Amino acid sequence: MWIPREEWIKTLPQTVVASCVLLLDPDGRVLLLRYGPGTPMSGRWWLPGGMLDHGEDPWAAARRETSEETGVELADAPRLIGTDHRVDVENTGPVIDYFFHGGVHPGERPIRLSDEHDRHAFKHLDDLRDTPLAAGLHTLTALHTAARSGTTVYLREGRPL
Repeated sequence: MWIPREEWIKTLPQTVVASCVLLLDPDGRVLLLRYGPGTPMSGRWWLPGGMLDHGEDPWAAARRETSEETGVELADAPRLIGTDHRVDVENTGPVIDYFFHGGVHPGERPIRLSDEHDRHAFKHLDDLRDTPLAAGLHTLTALHTAARSGTTVYLREGRPL
């Protein structure tokens, strides 16, 4: 049975789309931000990033979110290093995350946090085993490897296929 396009569109699955940026320091440590009190992920650490604005593409969102959350202006278009499809995130439905390598932060300018975060740190992956993360250490490990090797990884539920 045929239905008008505007009605058909309403039947399609809704998916949240977000972009995150993996920034390294000259020693290969990953920049992580801790979500502050009163936020849904309070006390957990993760990469700079967030949801796309209406009509925004993932590259633009990655640059905007990094600027808003850290004060770091990415000089070039970040390089895609991975995507992650998660079926259901905290009862919001499916999420697709785009991950980009933002390059090396030389440390000349300090990190300037948004109100959403209360701390930042550059950490080696080996130092994160007991750190409460917003996603798994296996996700960060796969993304770190992709950033350092110039490859791209496809993740499902945070794990490489």
